[in-house]
Formats: sequence, structure tokens, C-alpha cells
Amino acid sequence: MTVTPGPRNRTPLGSLSVSPLSLGGNVFGWTADEAESFAVLDAYVAGGGNFIDTADVYSAWAPGNKGGESETVIGNWLASRGNRSDVVIATKVGAHPAYKGLSAATIKAAVDESLTRLRTDYLDLYYTHYDDESVEVSEFLTALDDLVRAGKVREIAASNISAQRLEESLAFSDREGLARYVALQPHYNLVSRDTYEGELADVAARNGVAAVPYYALASGFLTGKYRPGSTVDSARTAKAATHLDTDRGLRVLTALDSVAAAHEAEIATVALAWLAAQPTVVAPIASARTVGQLPALLGLAELTLTEAELKLLDEASA
Repeated sequence: MTVTPGPRNRTPLGSLSVSPLSLGGNVFGWTADEAESFAVLDAYVAGGGNFIDTADVYSAWAPGNKGGESETVIGNWLASRGNRSDVVIATKVGAHPAYKGLSAATIKAAVDESLTRLRTDYLDLYYTHYDDESVEVSEFLTALDDLVRAGKVREIAASNISAQRLEESLAFSDREGLARYVALQPHYNLVSRDTYEGELADVAARNGVAAVPYYALASGFLTGKYRPGSTVDSARTAKAATHLDTDRGLRVLTALDSVAAAHEAEIATVALAWLAAQPTVVAPIASARTVGQLPALLGLAELTLTEAELKLLDEASA
């Protein structure tokens, strides 16, 4: 599948306008060094992408890292390319080892650190990375609203939050006239549907909140490279390969193979296209460690599945 360069298919996200695929930045400064990361970022933008997702904690889990590595790489890329106004940068607060939780003080200190690493004076989209139920929604939403009013953040969003707390947050913002969550980043893909579908998705739909799913390819399982008896050299192999032990995982692979063959498309492209077709979903997130992995991801913009194909995948993943 050929990907035509240039911006297209932009979708509104609050006041923002985003491409069909959000590029995950968790690999930058972890499994992709700066040169590899720059090459991926360049190719993503050349392929029509504009929506880059990262977090202040990426990649504190890697030996020798302390968090902020991904933001630093992206910031260096933005500075070297001079293209800040052409891309939508999303990052997150609440999980960095030095800035855990969602107290007002933590948020206001962490945002300045993220801005410094990203070498910018504003964030397009700022997520609360994990809900912190020890903090009232009034405290963190007021702090986030302050950042919007100060021009440091354009839009706010939530990740890893319960339906109840999401609804409570939205109601508070509406009641008080404060910045309101425009997006939700749930764990959601063909082999993990109950992590979003149901009450959480209903709250999002009812309140006009866009979904930007993470683990869109189930740590690589939905690329099709993991098969019974196969060996894959990847930092994510252990997590991805668990799906081979489930009936659903094998059913999903069979269905993906069938649909991919019909379109002469990559399996990953089909998995992302299914996700993009789901209610509330605006842009699935997927990461690429190398430029060679990008075409299958960017192909999402060119692939529309039929109702019969969506049904086949729905039934296989049920």
C-alpha cells in the first residue's frame, strides 16, 4: 500500500486538528536512539502525520534512564526542524518518578519540566496520565485550567481514568466554566475491548470526548509477526506473545489475515482501521522503532473496511 505524502484527513480534537494516526513516542530514547527517532519522526510527518504522543515518564523504566528521554528527543527534533507549529504535541503528567500524582503543585512543576525538554512554550494536548483518587477533581482541573489560561496548554485530556471519575471531572469543568477534557486515552484494541467498551466509552460518547487509544497494536501482537512457534526479538515480546495462548488471539489473527489479503494490506493496517472505525475513536496511537515499520501504520489513512469486514473482526474479537 502506497502512502501519499502531505496533510490530509484531519479530524477536529477540541480546537486541534489531528491526523488519523498518532505516533507513539515511548520508543524514543529507549529502543530507538536519537538518530533513529529523528528518521521516524521525519518519515511520519512526510507521510502526512502531525500528532505525536509522549509522556514525561518515558522511558524511566529503562536501565540508565530517569524519565523525560522521549520528550528530550522530540524537543531536539522540533528545534532542529523548526516545525513546531506544524505538529500537535501531546504529553502527560502524573507518572514521572519525580512528579507523581496530580496535586496542583506537582502539575505546575511538571509542566515546566516538560516544556523545557520539549523546547517549546506550549503543549497542544496535556493528559493526566493516571487518575490520582487522593486528589479531588476540583484541585487538578483548576490547576490544568490555570495552565490553559497561562497559554502553556491548549487542550487537556485524561488517560487511565474510571467512568465515574471522568464523568465527575467533566461535570465539574462544565459547572465551573473551566477547561474541559476533550480526549480520553484508553487501553483499547482488538484483543482488549473490555478495557474501554461499556461504561467508559458510553461516558465519552455522551459527553463528546474523543478516544485516542493506546496499545492499539497490543504491544505488536496485532502486526501479525507473533505466530505459534515463532520467535521475535523485541523488548515487547513477552507481553505480545501472551495473546497466542488465547482462543481470541488466534481467532483475531485468522480474521486479520483474511481481511488483509482482501485489501493487499498489512495486518497492522487492518487492526488500526478496525480501531479507527469504532465509535468515539479519533486517532489510534502506534509507535515505530524504525522507518520501515511506518508504512503499515500510516496506511490507516487509506484503508476503509466494509461492514462485513468490521463484523468479521467484531465477532473474532468478542
